[in-house]
Amino acid sequence: MSYIDESLVAGERVVYRTNLHKIVFFWPAVITVLALLSWSGGVGAILTMLAVAIGVGVFCYMNYRSSEFGVTNKRVLVKIGIFSRRSIEILLSKVEGISVKQGILGKAVDYGTIIVSGTGGSKEPFKRIAKPFAFRKQVQEQIALTQSAK
Repeated sequence: MSYIDESLVAGERVVYRTNLHKIVFFWPAVITVLALLSWSGGVGAILTMLAVAIGVGVFCYMNYRSSEFGVTNKRVLVKIGIFSRRSIEILLSKVEGISVKQGILGKAVDYGTIIVSGTGGSKEPFKRIAKPFAFRKQVQEQIALTQSAK
């Protein structure tokens, strides 16, 4: 069971989920291509580069699988981390803003950094999130729904 599902309280339901973008696998792919292109560099060099690519790839995969981002009808929940966990859970009523940063590549393949600003001045950035504008839209819609229900 996922962290988000385990964290739900009575009457809470998940309205949106996203995860890290597959761009996290960029460097393992680059290292693998470089290893294959350096075929004339000798078997030892190729095997070393492939071993590095596999190691980096496994780390990226574990990071990809262990990160969760969700919006419920009551909170914003984020959990990242492989060996140590970092989580943030902010009630929608305590979210002051959510911003998105995207570079050129991020715009092209739809990933970016979301920054959740909570009351009290806390700002939490989360990098390489898939569909960051959809995440922000869901947070904003849920905030509007909770405010209109009052």
